[in-house]
Amino acid sequence: MTNSKVFQLGGDLEVRRIGYGAMRLANAPHERSGMTAPIWTAPTDRAESVALLREAVGLGVNLFDTADAYALGANEELLAEALRPHRDGVVIATKAGVVRPSPTEWVTHGHPAYLRQQAELSLRRLRTDRIDLLYLHRIDPAYPLADQIGALKQLQEEGKVRHIGLSEVSVADIEEASRIAPVASVQNMYNLAERGHDPVIDHTAERGIAFVPYFPVSGGERAALAEVAAELGATASQTALAWLLHRAPNVLPIPGTSSPVHLAENAAALGLPLSEEQFKRAAG
Repeated sequence: MTNSKVFQLGGDLEVRRIGYGAMRLANAPHERSGMTAPIWTAPTDRAESVALLREAVGLGVNLFDTADAYALGANEELLAEALRPHRDGVVIATKAGVVRPSPTEWVTHGHPAYLRQQAELSLRRLRTDRIDLLYLHRIDPAYPLADQIGALKQLQEEGKVRHIGLSEVSVADIEEASRIAPVASVQNMYNLAERGHDPVIDHTAERGIAFVPYFPVSGGERAALAEVAAELGATASQTALAWLLHRAPNVLPIPGTSSPVHLAENAAALGLPLSEEQFKRAAG
């Protein structure tokens, strides 16, 4: 559908279309895999994590994703340290709206004052005076969406947030939020195996809103995908990323990894061309 390697996030931040999701850079390396990974403490291999993030920049990655809830802010501090030499050339997205009372709990909390407080803490941890992209991590049904987006809009008006994003939302949610403040990006789970947000991709593509799929390479065990990957001389994960890039021009996958080899493979997927026939076959 598109061969463009870049996207104008929010209309004014040019980012490469494969970013880096830093969520997994926490705890010890053996604790990072699976849907139930704790993401609770700073990484035990901090020097290696810093080096990996800087290597990502060297590979052309300039969109990095984190959240205040990842390792209770330690993930933001890690990115700040690693990316400080490159700060003017990268875009850092973070999130507010989820609290972590324990390593196994992720609890939505969207009180407007809390969102503003967390943004202030993120500014300190990221060592910046303006957050490039701040997501409402989850919509909290306990508070009106207008109040939650209003808190982010207030931060934007104060110059502390450049762009506003939403995570795990429907088309109706995007439309409601957009009546309060411009939405620059939507981050939902989406991959070859989980395609329930197709309507959201189409809606955001029509409006120039970024769609950032997390867990982007899940579903990489599909036989059809392996067949297409073999034709391209690529890995299944690379082909899954290329499939997402082909899906729509606003799709910006953010694969995360602790492996320099996988990092290089992910970045190289940006140059992997899929024909329309291969795209359809891999999806089958």
